[in-house]
Amino acid sequence: MKPFSKITSLLLILLAVYWSFKAAMPSYTEDINTTKNAFSTDRALTHVKNISKKPHGVGFPAHTEVRNYIVSELQSLGLETSLQEGYTAGDWGNLSKATNILARIKGSEDGKALLLLSHYDSSPHSSLGASDAGSGVATILEGVRAFLAEGKQPKNDIIILITDAEELGLNGADLFVNKHPWAKDLGLVLNFEARGSGGPSYMLVETNRGNGKLIQEFIAANPKYPVANSLVYSIYKMLPNDTDLTVFREDGDIEGFNFAFIDDHFDYHTVRDNYNRLDRNTLAHQGSYLMPLLSYFANSDLEHLKSLNDFVYFNVPFFKLVSYPFEWIWPMFALAVLFFGILLIIGFRKKTIQINQLLKGFLPMLLALVINGVVGFYGWSFLKWLYPGYTDILHGFTYNGHTYIASFVLFAIATCFWSYHKFKSIETPNLLVAPIFLWTLICGLVAAYLPGASFFIIPLYALMVSFMVVINQKKPSAYLILILALPALWIYPPFIKMFPIGLGLKMMVATTLLTSLTFYLLLPLFGFYKGKNRLALIGFLLFIGFMVSAHFNSDFTKENAKPTSLLYVLDADNNTAQWATYENVVSAWTSQYIGKTKEVPGKLQEKTISSKYSTGFTHMVDAPLKEITPPKIDITLDTIIGNDRMITICITPQRDVNRLEVFTNAVEIKKAIVNSIPLSEFYLAQRKQGRLVTHYISNNDYTELQLTLPKEAKPELTIYEASNDLLTNAQFTIPERPENNIPMPFVLNDAILITKTIPFE
Repeated sequence: MKPFSKITSLLLILLAVYWSFKAAMPSYTEDINTTKNAFSTDRALTHVKNISKKPHGVGFPAHTEVRNYIVSELQSLGLETSLQEGYTAGDWGNLSKATNILARIKGSEDGKALLLLSHYDSSPHSSLGASDAGSGVATILEGVRAFLAEGKQPKNDIIILITDAEELGLNGADLFVNKHPWAKDLGLVLNFEARGSGGPSYMLVETNRGNGKLIQEFIAANPKYPVANSLVYSIYKMLPNDTDLTVFREDGDIEGFNFAFIDDHFDYHTVRDNYNRLDRNTLAHQGSYLMPLLSYFANSDLEHLKSLNDFVYFNVPFFKLVSYPFEWIWPMFALAVLFFGILLIIGFRKKTIQINQLLKGFLPMLLALVINGVVGFYGWSFLKWLYPGYTDILHGFTYNGHTYIASFVLFAIATCFWSYHKFKSIETPNLLVAPIFLWTLICGLVAAYLPGASFFIIPLYALMVSFMVVINQKKPSAYLILILALPALWIYPPFIKMFPIGLGLKMMVATTLLTSLTFYLLLPLFGFYKGKNRLALIGFLLFIGFMVSAHFNSDFTKENAKPTSLLYVLDADNNTAQWATYENVVSAWTSQYIGKTKEVPGKLQEKTISSKYSTGFTHMVDAPLKEITPPKIDITLDTIIGNDRMITICITPQRDVNRLEVFTNAVEIKKAIVNSIPLSEFYLAQRKQGRLVTHYISNNDYTELQLTLPKEAKPELTIYEASNDLLTNAQFTIPERPENNIPMPFVLNDAILITKTIPFE
């Protein structure tokens, strides 16, 4: 291969990878003056700004303000709105009073209705909720406005549901699906969500059966920038899911589509989930989904969307969403095996493949795979050791996480070039047998165990065509080989980036391994490169450069602030108090109270206050005793009836509180009712660490527990009552956090916590 071809082909590879990302999303441009019947990102941004001024979790003052704003905006569109209010506990044992917002556009026919869904509560206690899910609410408000501006009555009813208490356990969705009469009218749901503040919005199907009909209809609706694949769909079906749409599927057998973005994950559930940090391209992407889907499904048949058949699907530039039935998976795999066998026979007959060189071709592949796998697997542990402050970023994606992804990708590429340079005497046709064998094995495994990933066979076909070319041509065209590499360059780079972003940098091993596997798909091109050692050196130098860049951006700053936490814990049984924190590396702000010495947290650690990642206290030290009034506890019933012990206890706050958590000792709970809401038998059977219920309190409501236990049971209830007012309570003089600190998300924070134990003999 000529040097010019090598340089040009490398540039074209970079261009193809860039296009795999660029083509996935629209580019935001100011559009405030666009036509009235078109979706305007700027007009949607106005809603985001108004919704995300203050934290607005359930029970917070701004929660009502946000609800009133949304109601007002729907009414300004000429829609009659209603509120649905009630207690629910969902499947997570999280009790709250949810207030859903509803509106309905009447259709011309009596078929099934289309539901537009998002939620308006932000995560407790500091999140501003601009992305999660102010962006979803704004998308719906602006999309409905543009739709109504057409002046055409839809065929189907369109229901707008902005749920409450999604962050607490999908409670608003549970209330609607199981209690509202409109739920039986639904044929399809479009749900808009977020788990970060940027990046492409991924389409994810929710169905109890096959996805075939839904995928066909989605393609027919023709959204301009679909980002979706059945690999994520297959993984999603195996995991415990947690969006509002899950409740519709599980409790109502109602199918739908999720649209959610996950990039800039470091902003998720933090005070930095604000208007300024929401990616404008991302919001435009949400609008690019809603408008064609709203127009299509408002006028199509929603009665027959269920299917027994699944489809493989994936998006690529220019072709949008490509799909085919699961029934094709094994025939396509068999054809690949047959094609591979025929090519091997041809190669042996032409003597372009020799058995000894073929076997040696496995060595560089396995060497690179092992090195990159080990480095990727231990990479996050090494980074946490090197930068202990990263352990306080609980979701595991650091502010400089994108730089780390780039650096590990470069390391993997450099290792591959170095490995294949060490075996440069092996001719390219012989080098290709090992990666074709490996990818064929992978495709067979995914066909059997992860069929949604079966589109992996498309780049394998392209690799085998390249194999056919190099068997028959000593100097094949670099540009022909590059064209055949496009499926790999368009399909895999987004995955290489997505896994550590969505699942945290602990998944860097997926990045290094998938980078290696993608490199192998490009071996028909790279195999002819001279000077692979120089490319390896360049790759290693770039890796070092990116790691140095990440180092210089590893400190916490005003824009990239350190998560910090502080609680005041009053033990009402012993009348003692302690300061507590979840920080592993104690900040200067927290150390004013905690100090640097790590102490054993004691009994509080035995029953971890519920949090997303089961995070426990790391430091606790003695604190001055303050006059914090504990809750009033009334035991109104404790009796034996037959083989059951019946206990009723009412816990009433004596101060403004946000949360009450109740734990039990190791006793069997046959039945539990909280504020007239029964906890599910499934939840009671699998509850962890003794947690019985968490009540997210509105309006200082009481908590009434009605428990049924075996008659010989001797329960002990441990109560945690918390208020998020540590920084504003008159009894404390806590200084404001410095600019490079933010409240730690996912945990109870800035709280005054009272603990009390209630034994029953």
